[in-house]
Amino acid sequence: MKEHRKTITYKIYQSSEELEKADKDLLQEARQVISKAYAPYSGYRVGAALLLENGKIFKANNQENVAFPSGMCAERIAIYYAHANEPGSKIKTIAIAAKADKFTIKNPISPCGACRQAIAEYEIKQGTPIRIILSADENEIIMLEGIEQLLPFLFRAEELKNY
Repeated sequence: MKEHRKTITYKIYQSSEELEKADKDLLQEARQVISKAYAPYSGYRVGAALLLENGKIFKANNQENVAFPSGMCAERIAIYYAHANEPGSKIKTIAIAAKADKFTIKNPISPCGACRQAIAEYEIKQGTPIRIILSADENEIIMLEGIEQLLPFLFRAEELKNY
């Protein structure tokens, strides 16, 4: 038996004022769409904004449904919407923000497993990492330089091939 260790690398910012202007602006875009989220069941609202290499920004928010699996997260909606409209443009950065109706979210939120896998799919497809900015109510912000920092053993398409 061999024991292995994987570590992740990320940056913590105490507020958005420490971010570069482009990252600060993108995070602000994500925060602006939170209020438009459809979250009548959880009261947990998420906004996502992604910056494409061509400079275009796509925004989305979570959309719940009484049949819970029928709803969708802000991250996947933004990714799919961007690809549907700009299929040839790579995603540079995604900013994710959240707000709860009845409590304060103390730590930056992180994408769910399905959203992590969707981000991984597009990173692999485009051949470049997608920077990820995570935030919530409190000022602390986490920045990661790719999905492998959140999903170190990601599922890859080549694992589906028959040999």
